[in-house]
Amino acid sequence: MATLGMAVLGCGRIGRLHARTLARHARVRLATVFDVAGEAAQQTAAELGVRAARSVEEVWDDRDTRAVVIATPTDTHVPLIVAAVKAGKAVFCEKPIDMSLERARACWSEIAADNPSVMVGFNRRFDPSYRALRERLRLGEIGRLELAVITSRDPSPPPAGYLQSSGGLFRDMTIHDFDMARYLAGEIASVHAFGANLVDAQIGRLGDIDTCAISLRASSGALIQINNSRRCVYGYDQRIEAFGAGGMLQAGNRHATSVAAWSAERTAARDAVLHFFIERYAQAYEAEMDAFVAALAEGRPMSPDFTDGVEALRLAVAAGESLRTGRVVDVGL
Repeated sequence: MATLGMAVLGCGRIGRLHARTLARHARVRLATVFDVAGEAAQQTAAELGVRAARSVEEVWDDRDTRAVVIATPTDTHVPLIVAAVKAGKAVFCEKPIDMSLERARACWSEIAADNPSVMVGFNRRFDPSYRALRERLRLGEIGRLELAVITSRDPSPPPAGYLQSSGGLFRDMTIHDFDMARYLAGEIASVHAFGANLVDAQIGRLGDIDTCAISLRASSGALIQINNSRRCVYGYDQRIEAFGAGGMLQAGNRHATSVAAWSAERTAARDAVLHFFIERYAQAYEAEMDAFVAALAEGRPMSPDFTDGVEALRLAVAAGESLRTGRVVDVGL
C-alpha cells in the first residue's frame, strides 16, 4: 500500500500531537515538520526521525508531500491554507479558520476554483462516545431531538499571553460547542448569549468573559443549551445530553479508570476527571487524523469541511453580537 507524504506546520502542543500520530500511521510518510521557532521544529524532527524544513516554501516545493496539517497560530491559518491549496496540497487546519468571518469567507473565495480538499479540526466529532450518541440519535432511538445540553468547562484559565490573542471565549473555546450543536441538531436558526466574569478579573480587563450560557434554536425546532467556564476544580468537564419524546442519551466525562469505591466516608468515589483536552480527547485526535488520511487516500470529501469551519465561526460572531446587544440574533440560512 502506497503511503502519503505529509508535513506538519507548527510544532507546539497540538502540532506535536498530530506529528506523532502521523509518524506512526501505516498509510502516511511524515516527511517534514516546520515551525518559525526553529528549535521547536528541530526537536520534533529529531524525536520522530523526520526532516525539519528551513522555510515553508520547502514544503510547498516538495512534490511528494500530498497534504499539510496546519497547527500554527490562528492569524496564519488563512495565508497558509491559500498557499497550500495553490501548491496542490490537501489541508487539515486546526480551528478556527480565522478570527474574522469576513477573512474566512474571502479565503474560500480565493481557493474555491482550485477544488480544494480542506478539513477543519473539530476533533470532538470523532470522540467515540459523542459519535455513538449522534448515531443513535440519527437512528431515532429517542425520537426527534427536542433538547440538547452541551457542557464544556476548562480546569483553569489559560495564560494572559494566550488570552490576548485567542479571539475571546466564543471563538477560542465555545466554537467547539457551536460545531457540536450543528453536528447534533443541524443548522442553527438563532442565538442568545449571556456572559460574565466570574472566574478571573484579569480576563475581564482583557475585554473577554470567562463564563457563558448560550441558548440556540435549530432550524428543526430543537433547543440547545451550551454552558462554558474557564475554571473547573474537578478537571476537564465535557458532557452532552440529548432529550426527545423517547427518552434521553448522555455522553459523560472520562476517568482514568472505571473503578468506583464505596466506604464509610464516600459513596461511589471515582478517579478524577481527566485533566485537559490532550488526555480527554486522545482517541478523538487519533480518529480525526485517521479520517483525514482516509479521505485523502480514497478521494472522499473531507468532513468536517471548510463550510463547517465557517458556520461555527458565524455562530461565534453571532454570540458576540448577542452578548453586546442583549438580543436574540437570527442566523438562519
